[in-house]
Amino acid sequence: MKTFQKIKERKIDFAWKPTPIEKIDFQHHAEIYIKRDDYTGLISSGNKIRKLEYIFFDAREKGADTLITCGGIQSNHARTTTYIGRKNGFDVYLVLRGEKGEIFKGNLLLDNLLGAKIKYVSYEEYKERINEIMEELKEELKEQNKKPYIIPEGASNEIGCLGYVECMEEMKEFIKEEKIEAIYLAVGSGGTYAGLLIGKKIFNLDVKIIGIIVCDTVEYFKNKVENICKRAIEKYNLEIEINKEEIELRDGYIGEGYAIPYKEEIDLIKNLAKYGIILDPVYTGKAFYGMLNELKEFKKILFLHTGGIFSIFAYEKDLS
Repeated sequence: MKTFQKIKERKIDFAWKPTPIEKIDFQHHAEIYIKRDDYTGLISSGNKIRKLEYIFFDAREKGADTLITCGGIQSNHARTTTYIGRKNGFDVYLVLRGEKGEIFKGNLLLDNLLGAKIKYVSYEEYKERINEIMEELKEELKEQNKKPYIIPEGASNEIGCLGYVECMEEMKEFIKEEKIEAIYLAVGSGGTYAGLLIGKKIFNLDVKIIGIIVCDTVEYFKNKVENICKRAIEKYNLEIEINKEEIELRDGYIGEGYAIPYKEEIDLIKNLAKYGIILDPVYTGKAFYGMLNELKEFKKILFLHTGGIFSIFAYEKDLS
């Protein structure tokens, strides 16, 4: 516990927190609570800002003046990084998976408005060599006398995951008092899940953490989450152990692929909007739908709303 309090000093406060937890009067046998991390900011809303608080501290400490990161064409992470980076005097370079000719809307519109420099790559290039592409860009920028710093996809590494260790600390008393049995969340890069799992161990909480994957495979994310956890434990000398078997992930809700919505998801998004909850078709829509189909064994659950509101403006045809 004392170790983490010391670790928390290695961040820059950007997010609006603590974020509220509210009960949703949704017709279901289980009591559903929502951790509103879509309230962490306005342009910086969502889960990425918690992770970036720790990563920006590291970038500052290393003397960086330029940030490089990556994501899909409607990446919430890219938008948040661009906003916080530009606001704090960094140049921001984004490597985005998609076509250059795509219409500026949603997150992509904000990336451009905020002055990000964007490099577009194909799906194949992104899948096969995104880290290599970012390293090449880093070398080019160094030749221009810049001091670049690479932030991984989703800010998901041993540093970024600390944001969700802290979030678990924020929720621990509520989890205990309300006897929350499970926390559900979308898993798209693994760092948020890893942070919650580390936090569960540090704060000795008796709660399941169940991730609904929105891309790739369960095995891929089990390996990635385990790797992030182990690197964080080693880097910060955390006195905990995490086994791969503890990582609970669910498949079956991706649909045709990443960021491709399906009818059941769209119907749920429209329904939840009537309760004042805006889900997005990429992450939270699929995760909430998956959660509702997985709730047979629980009576009290908490859904982590990781944001994504700007991406819905790229899905107006699906939602209208």
